[in-house]
Amino acid sequence: MFSWRAEVRPGVWVAFTDATAGNLALHVGDDPVAVRHRRAGIEAELGLGSRPFQYMNQVHGNEVAGIGAAGAGVGRTDAPTADAMVSLGEPLAVMVADCVPVVLVGERAGEENPVLAVAHAGRPGVASGVVPAAVARMRGLGATGLSAWIGPSVCGQCYEVPAAMRDDVAARVPAAWCTTSRGTPGLDLPAAVRSQLQDAGVRIEYTGGCTMEDPRLFSYRRDPGTGRFAGLVWTAAEPAPAGQPDGASRA
Repeated sequence: MFSWRAEVRPGVWVAFTDATAGNLALHVGDDPVAVRHRRAGIEAELGLGSRPFQYMNQVHGNEVAGIGAAGAGVGRTDAPTADAMVSLGEPLAVMVADCVPVVLVGERAGEENPVLAVAHAGRPGVASGVVPAAVARMRGLGATGLSAWIGPSVCGQCYEVPAAMRDDVAARVPAAWCTTSRGTPGLDLPAAVRSQLQDAGVRIEYTGGCTMEDPRLFSYRRDPGTGRFAGLVWTAAEPAPAGQPDGASRA
């Protein structure tokens, strides 16, 4: 179900699903009921209780949505149109199938809940700075000590693009410039994201592998009809109400 999962700070978890968890996107022609069932299954597996993951309507831009107390009242039944989200501890999800999924965590002095964020960094999002925008939004909420986890995505050896496209993106993010394993113009989006995070002073804790090279992951470039896997960040489940044992179901 997961290609990688870890408790990255006390009570804070990050994970990236794999193809065995199934498609988690509502926009690829899959049965919506089946997609929501899979999402609920992951939430149950992770013990989220009454706190479902917040998903977003991703459009390859650089808009950052604030969720719950971090925003303007975006509800859990809404999917904001954005390519990054921030929250004050509420669970977040980002979907990809070659684009770079980025998960970020920061602390707030004197506050129990961390600042969480996710970003969807495809070619347009890298070029327009969606990851730096998410970092800036986190810091605007008082986040310090930021760390990032970069999930699986297409690597520069596999991502072939026209030379003019490579030049356009590399003019804005030089680390994106590369040559593929076939000697053709390419874009190294993971390297570009790493450079943006490093320039922003964010510690990089993990970088995943290549989606095109790993059959356990969805890849749009390998199979245009494929589904989407997710990058996830959440805090430990809320304590059970008084008199109710941990792990018991709650209405």
